Amino acid sequence: MSSSPSSLNASKVTAFQSWMLAIRPKTLPAGAVPVILGSAIAAADGEFSFPSAFVALVCALGIQVATNFINEIYDFRKGADTAERLGPTRTVAAGIISEKKMITVSITLLSLVFLLGMYLVYTAGWPILLIGLLSMLFAWAYTGGPWPIAYSGLGDFFVFVFFGLVAVGGTYYVQAFELPFPVLLAAAAPGAFSVNILLVNNIRDIATDRTVGKMTLPARIGGAGARSLYVALTVVAYLVPLLVWLNGYSVWGLLSLFSLPLATSMIGKLYRSEGRELNAVLAGTGKVMTVHGLLFSVGLLL
Repeated sequence: MSSSPSSLNASKVTAFQSWMLAIRPKTLPAGAVPVILGSAIAAADGEFSFPSAFVALVCALGIQVATNFINEIYDFRKGADTAERLGPTRTVAAGIISEKKMITVSITLLSLVFLLGMYLVYTAGWPILLIGLLSMLFAWAYTGGPWPIAYSGLGDFFVFVFFGLVAVGGTYYVQAFELPFPVLLAAAAPGAFSVNILLVNNIRDIATDRTVGKMTLPARIGGAGARSLYVALTVVAYLVPLLVWLNGYSVWGLLSLFSLPLATSMIGKLYRSEGRELNAVLAGTGKVMTVHGLLFSVGLLL
């Protein structure tokens, strides 16, 4: 399948296929893994609550999908998704899903997430309401508003905060009603991998992003600098289980090291790939995050 926005015939794409394109399934580990990890730490501390963990997971994925939908709307308006795009097809730019429909679905999805999240507010208090509102604001402000985060080069920082510290910390808090330091330490691993997913996406799009003034971090520091940052963040992610163990948690958390060969393979592929080849690295980075996060979580429970 060609990756340019104009490469798909809208009349030949089913409704299911079009919405799957918009959801971007390969990026969903960034929403799911932090919640799984936060719940695993809560369970290790004897604080696990299935209802709260499940609602947190659904809300996290809902906000991430809504963010992807909103990105489509604003990148289309700003001209960032053009026929020269090297990434997967964007449905609004390709005319597969209308901008009006995408707006309606985005608002509906965020409204449902808000209503569902009120359960967590009821059980864990106002800090969760603040986290939820800030997360939904980030979903819009990432590419929307007068100063879109994604266009400023600050997207990586916000992704680390929201897909790392906030997601893991918030998941733990709704179950334990407190937030010890080792939880935030553990949160650095999915935060680092989430930034790596974004880095690969933006390394691929450096040329087209610069053309429309979308000055992501890779667009500012160049492909070489962004690749070096990817390596550094990978190192950070693999140091985290060791530090968590040294803070009193199970040594079995080091099971996550078994995902290291896959991570080093992705680093090699990142340095050998350009353009559309980086789509495979993006998907592979999501796999590294998933395997690392699941092994880390299982290890904490042993």
